[in-house]
Amino acid sequence: MNPALGKHGTATRLRQTLIVTAGCGRVQRWGGPIEEIRPGDVIWFEPGEKHWHGATPTTAVTYIAIQEQLDGKAVDWMEPESSKHYQG
Repeated sequence: MNPALGKHGTATRLRQTLIVTAGCGRVQRWGGPIEEIRPGDVIWFEPGEKHWHGATPTTAVTYIAIQEQLDGKAVDWMEPESSKHYQG
């Protein structure tokens, strides 16, 4: 993900797994702290857990996102994250 891309909150229908392969990124679960993610990190989000993930404001990140579909849909998209919220 490019640092300039906007971030949207999501809630996956089933569990989601991220495997970070390059760069530096951030994740946040609703109500929790912003966490940095780096290559080799594996992150899980439980079904229905509201969260966002993406690049830092200055560094791109690459990851493999694995999730299954439920009733033909994998993700429920939510509102975009504000720059202030995203910057931490």
